[in-house]
Amino acid sequence: MLDILITSKTRVKLLIKFFTQDTNKGYLRGLAEEFKESTNSVRVELNRLSEAGILDSEQEGNTKSYFANQKHPLFREMKSLVAKYLGFDRLVEVVIKNLGNVQKAYVIGDYAKGIDSGTIELVLVGKEINKEYLDFLIEKAENKIQRKVKVEVLETEPAGLNGVVVFDL
Repeated sequence: MLDILITSKTRVKLLIKFFTQDTNKGYLRGLAEEFKESTNSVRVELNRLSEAGILDSEQEGNTKSYFANQKHPLFREMKSLVAKYLGFDRLVEVVIKNLGNVQKAYVIGDYAKGIDSGTIELVLVGKEINKEYLDFLIEKAENKIQRKVKVEVLETEPAGLNGVVVFDL
């Protein structure tokens, strides 16, 4: 969906990077390496998104660091659009809500960092979750969102779990 509306693959990668999690930051060379793209193509898109006010930047020594402009009027909509593109909304709808005993769900790993790697890592915090039914729901979700889903189920929330909260009771 997002790649149909936005034809630049580099721009789509940047939007995913910065609008998946509010704390994601990046600098030109690091982003070019991460995306396996030329620094020039990344620079062009960073400049376009900065000029539009969608991205903001700050100087850190000799390095210019970029991040999502949370004050932009379309910030929430961009975040929602990226979440829908990645399938987080369907994942919550199909897997989490149908299990019933989930208190919290986190997306961790590559997707929490804004990298569209094709495998979504999910941590569910809840008790008495039916593993067989969970496996069935994961398969159903994978078909809907066209991505692999790996799930870890924990009874209690571990301290310091770093990820994007996609569901919270």
